[in-house]
Amino acid sequence: MRKVAIIGSGGAGKSTLAKKLGEILDIPVYHLDAIFWKPNWEPIGRDKLIEKTMEIQETDDWIIDGNYNATMEFRLQQADTVIFLHYSTLRCLYGIVKRRLQYHNKTRPDMGKDCKERLDWEFFNWVRTYNKKKAPLVYERLSKLEDTAIHVFTSPSQLEAYLRELQKTS
Repeated sequence: MRKVAIIGSGGAGKSTLAKKLGEILDIPVYHLDAIFWKPNWEPIGRDKLIEKTMEIQETDDWIIDGNYNATMEFRLQQADTVIFLHYSTLRCLYGIVKRRLQYHNKTRPDMGKDCKERLDWEFFNWVRTYNKKKAPLVYERLSKLEDTAIHVFTSPSQLEAYLRELQKTS
């Protein structure tokens, strides 16, 4: 595991997992949210995101968490390992609400500078419909990958068991 793409619904814990994996594997971690959002939630734009993501992927080791359709295809093709956190809708909605409360009036460590935590209807609805609208497309993309280790976790307990085993072998 030297090039890891972590994908899944908002609130699933992608950034938390990326940080843990980075510590276990001693690999640099990149959060797409931190790259995409400039201070005060100003986006850098699609082309700049693609450029920055491609720069990261030219390095030998990386863990990249996030969805961002503009870069997903290339990330999945370049990754030697893909981790898909495919948790229940309720679990992910709980995750975004918990995160909103935890980081109220603060910027998360995995977010761009001065992007105070927020929860709007658009994002809530995206998470609410992710398993119905987005997850099937993710599985379609994953089915086309060759020579890539693919791990799909449907619960935090499955993921924790995997991480415990990984720590033993690292």
